[in-house]
Amino acid sequence: MTTNLPDLRILSTARIRGHGLLLRPWDPDSEADAGAWLRGNTDPEFRRWNTPITPVTDRAGARESLRTRAERAREGAAATFAITDEDSGTVLGHIGMNDVRRFLASAAVGYWVLPEARGRGVATRALGLIADWGFTELGLHRMELDHVVGHEVSCRVAERCGFRYEGTMRGALFEEGRRDAFRDAHLHARLSTDPPPDIASGPASGSGAASGSGAALQHPGSVSGSGARSGSGAASGSGAALQHPGSVSGSGSASRPASASHPEPAQ
Repeated sequence: MTTNLPDLRILSTARIRGHGLLLRPWDPDSEADAGAWLRGNTDPEFRRWNTPITPVTDRAGARESLRTRAERAREGAAATFAITDEDSGTVLGHIGMNDVRRFLASAAVGYWVLPEARGRGVATRALGLIADWGFTELGLHRMELDHVVGHEVSCRVAERCGFRYEGTMRGALFEEGRRDAFRDAHLHARLSTDPPPDIASGPASGSGAASGSGAALQHPGSVSGSGARSGSGAASGSGAALQHPGSVSGSGSASRPASASHPEPAQ
């Protein structure tokens, strides 16, 4: 028996609006889109947390990368959205479903935000939009994301959008700049049956406060720089604390990028 999902070719044409954002397909033939894709993929902070299978290093590579993703969207296997300002159309970042699994009615989400757009809740708003759309319009049952252990900002974005921490995956992602070594990742997921988070009423992602529909996520024994999570940026939620050791954080600044990764096919 197969899950009754709609024609997934809509992944190539869908446009999602809300929270001051418009999520629209990237255009491989647009010089502006190719330039934004190149900037996002070569940003040092993006590279710190993500090691793509096929790195994007120039405009030709950016256009080819976007063409590959557009083709996968037409096949109903993935979706690749530019996060844009709803009023100005300015590109702020990227969010996508990298692995749509029809039989399981599930998908994996990845995202990043351009440097000039960080600290404004862009990742939180975009993740909330694509999650709501995936559950209501696509009929998905489960959406998940993962990120490198120590990426505190991405943890907070996930929690804020109702993606609960489910565990640490050992050796799940490439080490920074390497494809012959691996590092651990946190797995977060949200089900269609989970209570929806109240994204609009809380603080922007990266502001130091995290809340969601489930348990608060705390990192005992974390190594931090100038801003430990136990200080002014303590996590809070409606349930008991869920603890998982081994996280390493930097300064906790809102300017750190929010990004989540999921292994993508070679391009």
